Amino acid sequence: MIFSAQMYFLNHEAVSNAFNSLGFPTWLIYPLATLKILGLIAIWTKYSTFLKEWAYAGFFFDVVIALTAHLMAQDGGGMFAVAGIVFVTVSYVMDGKLYGNAAFRLN
Repeated sequence: MIFSAQMYFLNHEAVSNAFNSLGFPTWLIYPLATLKILGLIAIWTKYSTFLKEWAYAGFFFDVVIALTAHLMAQDGGGMFAVAGIVFVTVSYVMDGKLYGNAAFRLN
């Protein structure tokens, strides 16, 4: 998420081209980058379990939508989204195991 957020801010032209090729409006770039950073802050600070759960949900939706967009565009760029799904899921499960306040935990 850090990598994509910094790309959205620092390499706007390339990200705009990618969003256009996937059929997304470019006005989403800056709000999405901001929400990714805020989501990371919510997860890392553990200030609110509610916000942390929504941040994980937002990240999961983000990578699932990215995978779907790449599959629909048939551009072969879905592997980062698949990796993102794996990383978000593992992070969520491990957070639940370590801190015990996630809704879904593997015993």
